[in-house]
Amino acid sequence: MVIFERYHLAPCGINCGTCRAYLRDRNRCSGCMSVNGSNISHCITCSIKNCEFLKKTDSNFCSQCNHFPCRKIKNIDKRYLTKYKTGLIQNLRIIKERGVETYLIDEVKRWTCASCGAVLSVHKDSCLKCGEKYSDPLFSEINN
Repeated sequence: MVIFERYHLAPCGINCGTCRAYLRDRNRCSGCMSVNGSNISHCITCSIKNCEFLKKTDSNFCSQCNHFPCRKIKNIDKRYLTKYKTGLIQNLRIIKERGVETYLIDEVKRWTCASCGAVLSVHKDSCLKCGEKYSDPLFSEINN
């Protein structure tokens, strides 16, 4: 069964539990907010994770920042919408409005393969385990 925890959620709205670096078998990333921290260089040096304004928030989510959505978030959101068909600003707004626990429950439904039950990767349009194609249902909401 797929389970996501609070530490899976990056400040920018990415669910690290759906990242292909987290899901791979070798040289696996532990997620940027895990107790051990990420071992992936671009996550360690991430300008969003290391943002001076983010450090002033209680939640450690960009949506709690007075500058949200800033240029950095808008840029990564645009990239994720274009390349991976998922919206990070939308993710952050849902977390802010509905709370982390509700969001995590919804993420299980959103990122579990209907065919085999494996975790789906935000970076692929098919299941890494069985190859079944899928699309992010929240992407459809953004574009309608």
